[in-house]
Amino acid sequence: MHCEARGNPPPAYSWYMNGSQVDTRAGFRYRLVKGNLIITNASESTDFGTYQCRAENTFGVVLSRDAHLQFAYIGAFSAKTRGGVSVREGQGVVLMCTPPPHSPEIIYSWVFNEFPSFVAEDSRRFISQMTGNLYVSKVQPSDVGSYICLLKNTATNTRVLSPPTPLTLRTDGVMGEYEPKIEVHFPTSVLAARGVTVRLECFALGNPVPTITWRKLNGNIPKKARLRKSQAVLEIPNIQLEDSGTYECKAENPRGGTAFKGHLQVYTLPQWVRMINDTQLDSGEKLQWECKATGRPRPTYRWLRNGLPLTSQGRMEIVNGELSINKLQPVDSGMYQCVAENKYGTIYSNAELKILASAPIFVTNPVRVIATLGKDVSIECKPRASPKPRITWKRVDRKIQPSKRMMLLRNNTLRIVNASRADEGDYVCRAENQLGWAEMTATLWVKEAMRVELSPSRVEVTVGESVVLSCKAAHDTSLDVTFQWLFNHKPIGFQQGSGHFEYIHTVRAKQLSTVDLMIRSILLKHAGKYGCRAQTSADTVSAESELLVRGPPGPPGVVIVEEITETTATLSWTRGLDNHSPISTYHLQARSPFSLGWQTVKTDPEPVTGNLESAMAVELNPWVEYEFRVVASNAIGTGDPSAPSRGVRTKEAVPSVAPVNVSGGNGRRHELVISWEPVSEEFQNGEGFGYIVAFRANGTRGWKEKMVTSADSTTYKYRDETFPPLTPFEVKVGVYNNKGDGPFSPVVVIHSAEGEPREAPSDVKAYAISASQIRVTWRPPNPGPGRPKGYEVSYWKAADKEDSGWKQRTTKNETALVLGGLEGNSQYVVSVKGFNSIGQGPASTTVVAKTRKAPPVQPPGNLLWIQEGNNVSLSWEPVKAKENESDVIGYMVLLKQEGRGHNQVTRTINPSTTLTLPEGGTYVIEVRVLSEGGEGAVSSQIRLVTSSGVRAKSGEAKEHLAWPALLLVLLVPSASW
Repeated sequence: MHCEARGNPPPAYSWYMNGSQVDTRAGFRYRLVKGNLIITNASESTDFGTYQCRAENTFGVVLSRDAHLQFAYIGAFSAKTRGGVSVREGQGVVLMCTPPPHSPEIIYSWVFNEFPSFVAEDSRRFISQMTGNLYVSKVQPSDVGSYICLLKNTATNTRVLSPPTPLTLRTDGVMGEYEPKIEVHFPTSVLAARGVTVRLECFALGNPVPTITWRKLNGNIPKKARLRKSQAVLEIPNIQLEDSGTYECKAENPRGGTAFKGHLQVYTLPQWVRMINDTQLDSGEKLQWECKATGRPRPTYRWLRNGLPLTSQGRMEIVNGELSINKLQPVDSGMYQCVAENKYGTIYSNAELKILASAPIFVTNPVRVIATLGKDVSIECKPRASPKPRITWKRVDRKIQPSKRMMLLRNNTLRIVNASRADEGDYVCRAENQLGWAEMTATLWVKEAMRVELSPSRVEVTVGESVVLSCKAAHDTSLDVTFQWLFNHKPIGFQQGSGHFEYIHTVRAKQLSTVDLMIRSILLKHAGKYGCRAQTSADTVSAESELLVRGPPGPPGVVIVEEITETTATLSWTRGLDNHSPISTYHLQARSPFSLGWQTVKTDPEPVTGNLESAMAVELNPWVEYEFRVVASNAIGTGDPSAPSRGVRTKEAVPSVAPVNVSGGNGRRHELVISWEPVSEEFQNGEGFGYIVAFRANGTRGWKEKMVTSADSTTYKYRDETFPPLTPFEVKVGVYNNKGDGPFSPVVVIHSAEGEPREAPSDVKAYAISASQIRVTWRPPNPGPGRPKGYEVSYWKAADKEDSGWKQRTTKNETALVLGGLEGNSQYVVSVKGFNSIGQGPASTTVVAKTRKAPPVQPPGNLLWIQEGNNVSLSWEPVKAKENESDVIGYMVLLKQEGRGHNQVTRTINPSTTLTLPEGGTYVIEVRVLSEGGEGAVSSQIRLVTSSGVRAKSGEAKEHLAWPALLLVLLVPSASW
């Protein structure tokens, strides 16, 4: 158990149990660590009780509040078998728990038949947390079984189970209906501490199952209250004094009803309203202490001194929370405690009383006093002494008798009126009590009065300018003077980094000292009173100057919207500060959800002169919510705006803005598609906004009008199968709202849709151009409505269905397309159809084309070459196609120069060719076979190195064969071209 007290010297601690001191020196069970009491192997039999801590030092003793030590436990149920309970079906029953001894609170629940099957509480079954019993208002056949009461200790979480109680049904009939009988209810008087949660239980037996209702007599049940467990429990959290009262629960069923009433009373622990404080008094004085506490019931008081009770006797009188001691003596010193308590709690207030007793002593002696000629001067006499000393003053060994010029004040101060040079000299204060005496000498000098001048005394400046204030002080040459600058009677902080104020150091002459204040880049907030305070050890003198700052006006006062119409708002405001420059004009500004911030609005009158305090904002948009503010201007500039007005909405009006960019076209066959840009909400002017779409075929007279009710709509489609494609229409789009119809847009001509293509392409042809490609061509359909904007080619293998095929579209209105990625030596079926933005047209007749056989897989081999200067003669073995390969129709020779993008391609039908190397460098030569099915595999590479302009002499050329043992040819892996 913890105990801590503050004191100097540090206090010593001791503990008491049930009023007897705990011996912490005997045995090992009790130990004292600082102020904390540690109990080893604590047991209920020896350690249960009330504990109090005592702290003591040389100044006194204080006691702690009480601490109650109790032990949590829960006993075991009796092992004796419990008898069974037998009831009729429909009858109510109470199963008793009969809990064993326990501490503190426990939680009750019931197990049905076997653990962990728990009894569920509802309107028919209830477990009281007051008694632990299980109540069943109306027994059913499903209730038959074995019941066990389970207890859980809230402190230790220990659980114990009771022996089972069997419940059976009697066989002599079913219980008829009967009126409710309340078996569980709260006490007739309930006491609860403020702030806790109160649970009031109420449950009744009855057939049919009763309904429980609650009410509070002479008041309402608190709103924070909650009904739990099918209204059998009224729970009131954080209970307060106002929740006290009489509560009633009522149980009702069709057979009747019954009620129970009980009174809930809330108590509160004592709380301090006034506490006692440490006090020092002289011996012989009177002590008057009062402590006061609140609580319900009302607390009583008692007093302790050094831990011992006090009673009224002799010089001491105690009346409730008031303690008074007359003619204090040193024996009265010590630690006092006021104790406030009621039946629910106790609180302590502690204070130290010191009784002072000492002979007089002066801390400072002698004292130097400097006075100003012609002014009053005070010489203080403040000795330390207890009891209070008797004071006398003397000058030149003669006692000073009080007069109009020499006055002795109540605090023993000597006051000299209208000091003169003749008053200079030594003054002696003598203090004396029964313990001794002491004297203090004060030397008085009288100096000439100081004079201070601050210039200029009044100055006007404009925002942004600078000014210098100069302060001059004439003073006695023997005295040092210090200066302090003030703004509106408060010292100026030069170290705060604002940069506006600069202190210019003092310049001293014999009898004249000067200091300047520089105010830079003046703001409006710098206007006011500036003071210069000069101080010597004799006196303090001040001078003041007024600084007026001209600047833009301050913000106008509250803006009020007095009248609102469709396009105007009448505003009024109060004048703001003109900052010493008359207001010339006001500007009205408005903000709406559609504006980019605040915008200046037109006004009536225009302009709004500075002598006005109301004006009308004009040319506003109807049915728009606006906020308004006002900005004032003068010759110096424009000030800050006023606070915004409340939001107001202008009244509704007929729309005045027509849609723009009316256009259309496209759509499906027989459709007229009309589109427009929607009108912004800012210009809809009211609720019920929509569009009127009007159109007529060219050459006709009457307009067709269609209403479009959505304000966000941008298109309207009109369908009529009687008019042909591309019929021209005159079209206009208007607006309307609940106030009426607005204007129409200008008339434009829009053509109806042409529809999807009607005819299929003709003269479709398809032929193979390689083993993987087929070229398809066609003729477009005849010109007219439904012109294609492109074509789609469908193709599939002849052995497959069309659904398994592929589609490919032209990028523009082209009439030819190459299909790639096909299998060699395969037959494909091809058809073509046109399409536009409306849809697709009919497909053409199908045609069939077969891809060519694949090119030979064998590359040209045994490459031989002869180089003579820049000329190279090249030959290779011919390639023969296999039966499943395309016939060879020639060869392609590629000459590549390394490091450059130059490529030279030579085609030949023979297995040989002659190449010319353009210039010096490194070259690579490759050969491919050409067939009807495309290009075949690439040969091995030949790498040649030549020098520019060098040619081999006749007879020096060498034949190079593509054999490793004889050649300088480099063979590298083939690369893709």
